[in-house]
Order: sequence, then structure tokens, then C-alpha cells
Amino acid sequence: MNSINQLENITEEFLGLKSCTIKVLTEPISEGKWAIREIVGHLFYWDKFNLDKMIPLMADGAVLPPFPNHDLYNEEAVAYLTKYEKVSEIIDDFVKKRKQLVKELKELDNGIQFQIENEPNLFSAEKFAELFLEHDIHHLNQIKKKLEK
Repeated sequence: MNSINQLENITEEFLGLKSCTIKVLTEPISEGKWAIREIVGHLFYWDKFNLDKMIPLMADGAVLPPFPNHDLYNEEAVAYLTKYEKVSEIIDDFVKKRKQLVKELKELDNGIQFQIENEPNLFSAEKFAELFLEHDIHHLNQIKKKLEK
């Protein structure tokens, strides 16, 4: 299965988090780390960035802007979460945003290749999706480890 489809399929695992208690969703996954709530919000906010800033520029031979400073952008993501009262709303918005991201990635021509400033490799829509799929899996593994406790 390709990475773009996997980006969409992984949302099922996140939807499953809605059955967790508020305590599990809002306490840090370990000392000094985010809670599941913040992890989902972080993924949502990166999808938002990709939809707003990257996908519109993806064309053959294009040079996309660099990714923002990760630490600052992640702080902004967590601050953005204050607009939500319920963790389930964050999960729902993440799933909606992810489905939109997947739809737009699928609409891109398979043959296009582009660069991202400060990144050494060429990207296609598939390679771009792969980058974020690895990111998702990293965070999903953290969440699973937390849920095993």
C-alpha cells in the first residue's frame, strides 16, 4: 500500500482514541512529554501547514519553502489547541484535515518532483507522504506505549 493511502488509513487508529478516558488523553505520555491530546493537535497542525503552505506550491521542478522551525511551530500548535474544549473535537478535526490532505495529495500528478528548501532530496507526492507517515508512526508508537501502562 502506498504512503498516501496509509496516511489516510492511520486515522482509524486515532479515531479509536476517542474511547479513552479524559485522564489518559490529557496526562503526559511520560515525564516531560506531551499528552495524547497535544500529540494529535501537533499532527493536525502539521497537516494544516502542509495544506496551506506546501501542497498549493507542489509542481514539477518547484522549490517549496523550508519547513518552519520545528520547536516554534510545535509551540504554536499546542497554543492553537486552547480553542478546543474536548479532546474528541481535536481528534475529529485532525481526521477531517488528514482526509483533505490525502485527497489533495492524490490529485497531484504522480510524475511531479519538487524540492523543499534546506532538504537534500527531491520529493514526489508519495515521498512527501512517506515523510509524514514516518512521523505519524513515531507518535502512534508513543501513544501505544502509553496505553499499555
